[in-house]
Amino acid sequence: MFALANVKPLKMNEAVVEPFHFVNLKCDPEKSIELRQQHPAIQPGWHQSKTHWNSIIVDGSLPDQLIYELIDHSYDLVFNSLSSKTKEAIQNGQ
Repeated sequence: MFALANVKPLKMNEAVVEPFHFVNLKCDPEKSIELRQQHPAIQPGWHQSKTHWNSIIVDGSLPDQLIYELIDHSYDLVFNSLSSKTKEAIQNGQ
């Protein structure tokens, strides 16, 4: 799993948030710290490991390109941790 999003309204920190208010993405721990310091819309992962996951608040404050890069980074972290057999199966569309 490399991404999680709320697809239904849910209660988050005493407020109800609309679908796709945020997406949780896996991230290198050192990069996570840097991103959180630079961008208020990037926070420790909600209901995830605060070390390895970020919650990206989709409020228009982050450039789309940064969000795409963070999605790719998350996918790469998870993909690279898979076994060679699983990687090959994914690459072959199995």
